[in-house]
Amino acid sequence: MPEFPDIVVYIEALEQRLLKQTLERVVITAPFLLRTAAPPIQIVEGKQVRQLRRIGKRICIGFEEDVWLVLHLMIAGRLHWSEGPNRASTKQPPLKAPKNRLANFQFNNGTLSLTEAGAQRRASLHVVSESDLEALNPGGVEIFETDLANFAKVLTSANHTLKRALTDPRLFSGIGNAYSDEILFNARLSPIALTQKLKEKEIERLFEATRTTLKHWVVLLRSETEKRKADKSGGFPEKVTAFRPEMAVHGKYQEPCPRCGARIKRIRYAANETNYCPQCQTDGKLLADRALSRLLRSDWPRTVEELEGLI
Repeated sequence: MPEFPDIVVYIEALEQRLLKQTLERVVITAPFLLRTAAPPIQIVEGKQVRQLRRIGKRICIGFEEDVWLVLHLMIAGRLHWSEGPNRASTKQPPLKAPKNRLANFQFNNGTLSLTEAGAQRRASLHVVSESDLEALNPGGVEIFETDLANFAKVLTSANHTLKRALTDPRLFSGIGNAYSDEILFNARLSPIALTQKLKEKEIERLFEATRTTLKHWVVLLRSETEKRKADKSGGFPEKVTAFRPEMAVHGKYQEPCPRCGARIKRIRYAANETNYCPQCQTDGKLLADRALSRLLRSDWPRTVEELEGLI
């Protein structure tokens, strides 16, 4: 799922292309995408874009006359930009349009398209007025708009694991599965440590790691986008992914930790997984993988040394 750094870079790229441009036509090819009935989607046609805004992991495009399109890409939604004036008439979308294309937004200077990989369709589009934008806000704290004291207050407001707390949009805005792994690695904290049992110094370390990690990735993704300006994508962030070679632990299962060399481990649950270094984050203890620990029960190894003895 695109998270804070990805959404920031998306919005910056959209600002360069959409501000003061007119949305001439909207083509929705997947009826499930549109989650509001009033006002109708056609209300944005013929209107200029006045501003863009991020709410959590949502991309908000503001038009004249107080109309907003709010996109939530969820896990597999991605945006694409095709440069050039729209030559299309009022004809239906071409029959050979990709099956994963959910919508086209045809501006006077190019076309923004939304696709979603996989069979499940989770991405959403809302058409709202500015007064209704807040209803779509889960309420999480913006990490660069808060201080350590408020961060600690929100973090310890309930006794959750660190992984759950960081990824709860009602607590913290824009952080998801991938970057929470990187944050916890940089903070040298276990993903299952309980928030209300953290020491003051650990909370301070987590606060700094959260800000530093997110800032680092915004800078890195901006740099990647700048390097692609010469290619056919024109610098639009087309390669948005949760798995990047520069990441320390996320998606790095069984690869060596860049800090200590120990093999990265994971906890799998539902469609997600948590990646961590057992040496740097859990004092050499293995966290029980729910699927395997149920199968192995008492045979589940508790330390890296026990696991290596089985290999």
